[in-house]
Amino acid sequence: MVEYYFYLSLTYDECMAYYKGDFEFIQVTEDSGKRIRFPAAHIRRFVSSIGVRGRFKLSLTSQNSFVSLEKIA
Repeated sequence: MVEYYFYLSLTYDECMAYYKGDFEFIQVTEDSGKRIRFPAAHIRRFVSSIGVRGRFKLSLTSQNSFVSLEKIA
């Protein structure tokens, strides 16, 4: 399993753009500088009235298949 750590900050309006279909993926830069792209559907459970803010851990299999996304701070 591979784990990536990153900070994500999206406004409520940016999150709503996902629901409207304006974008399908979220691209982040993890702590070591690597850019990672994953389906925006995985942030749905973290959206609040202010959007999405926090530090996250993305876990993938060794074949880069999604395992989990966790808010850690």
